[in-house]
Amino acid sequence: MKTYKILAMSFLFGTFANAQTLDEAIKKTDNERFAAARTDFNALIAKEPTKADNFFYFGENYFKNDELDSANMMWTKGASVDPLNALNVVGLGKYLWYKGDTTKARVQFAKAATMTKNKNAEVIRKTAEVLTYAPIKRLDEAIKLLELAIKLDGKNPESYLILGDALLEKTPRDGSPAIKNYNLALDLNPKSSKGIVRTAKLYQRARNYELADQKYKEAQTLDPTYAPAFRENAELNMMFNQSNKAIENWKKYIELNNSTEARYRFATSLFSAKKHCDAINELLSVQASGFDNFYVERMLTYSYFECPGDDSKTSFEKGLATSDKFFSMVPADKVIGLDYKYKGLILGKLGKDSLAIAQYEIAALKDTAITKDMYTEIAKLYMKAKKYDNVIATYNKKMNGNPNNITPQEYYDFGKAYYFGPKNYAMADTCFTRLAERSPSYAISYFWIARSKYKFETPTTKWLAKDNYKKFVDLLKQEEMATPAYKSFTIEACKYLGDYYINSKEYNKVESQKYWNIVKTLDPADKQAAAFFASPHGK
Repeated sequence: MKTYKILAMSFLFGTFANAQTLDEAIKKTDNERFAAARTDFNALIAKEPTKADNFFYFGENYFKNDELDSANMMWTKGASVDPLNALNVVGLGKYLWYKGDTTKARVQFAKAATMTKNKNAEVIRKTAEVLTYAPIKRLDEAIKLLELAIKLDGKNPESYLILGDALLEKTPRDGSPAIKNYNLALDLNPKSSKGIVRTAKLYQRARNYELADQKYKEAQTLDPTYAPAFRENAELNMMFNQSNKAIENWKKYIELNNSTEARYRFATSLFSAKKHCDAINELLSVQASGFDNFYVERMLTYSYFECPGDDSKTSFEKGLATSDKFFSMVPADKVIGLDYKYKGLILGKLGKDSLAIAQYEIAALKDTAITKDMYTEIAKLYMKAKKYDNVIATYNKKMNGNPNNITPQEYYDFGKAYYFGPKNYAMADTCFTRLAERSPSYAISYFWIARSKYKFETPTTKWLAKDNYKKFVDLLKQEEMATPAYKSFTIEACKYLGDYYINSKEYNKVESQKYWNIVKTLDPADKQAAAFFASPHGK
């Protein structure tokens, strides 16, 4: 029992001895080091349970970490501990204001002002904060309150920073009133990272990357514990497509604020930078901590497709599961076309082509920005299934009267669909000709033009395919002719040309032998080549 008491006393003493001052706990909150600040606040309250200010600023810690209800719990405790403490009354009003009940909130603000005879700069400043930063703003009123706070206490740089923010909100296209007040704050505290970050954000608004980045770096150097400098710098990096720098700043931010919310924002940054494999790890870590929403499921779905890893089937199955979960929890008005697109992509990878097509069709209707891409994916699956009529219908939808809407590769499949499906050789010829016009050096396009034209000719009288078969052969390098991709096509073209130079008006024995020699080289056992060389024309 004595040992237990000694340990308990030692623990309590250690807690109180390590407890920071209120100012240091507030600074950690401002630095977004919320967990570290909470440790300090708990110690301060354990040591001074009747000091109401501890509860107010502890509530501010929760509020700045987007935990409004927990913040209100602290302000309620503070008001209970000391009913005469005006700061917690402001806190109660702040809770009501953010909940949308501005009428009752004003009652609390007025009560706090009366309690302090409107002469407490901090009470006035905290009231002005609400009117400046809440979704429901009252900027003119906030500005008047901040001017009064400065009159009462002109040495506090915080008033100038908030006043600068209020003025910038009021005149967003004119940053000069804001920068004037930021500079006044920096005159009072030249080493204020918070003030320097304010100026950096002004440069960021003006899309001046270099100066904004310079200011963020300056703030980080002055106070390496000021986490917002790293977070804001990461946001700047992302705005200007500097993803690697953004991730570096997010990592430093998380070292200072290793909270679930911070890791979620880091995961979002990784996702935005298309670092999908890393994003998966971070998102799963966030989920493991109990944090989940439809944005997490969306990012996981996309990332499982973009980063399938070595075991792609398992990854796609996970992606399908997260997609199903996403659709089960997302509000209808938050669903976007890409959600259907990625579900379709995953279903396609799992061999569920008909289900994939259904998703692509929805995506095409949902988001016109990806409609053409969806028709491309649909056509690919129909082509894979040899449903040529569907391929043609899909490409006609995508073309929508404008031939330029179809890519060269798509014209290749478009033409083959006409050739093998309805056997509309005229339309096949049109598609392959457009392919050749777009990609003049693409040999295979001329082969298929020749094949299509061949269907309309009697070789001995028209020879419509001759020029395109010749173009096909001429574009091939000698080493390409024997490859699996070209061998059979080359033999077909050379047989046609060999016949042409014997049977057409343009008789040329030497040219005919040249093409039949190519056939013989590619296939020494070819019977037609053997018959040619046994004939008088081949000798």
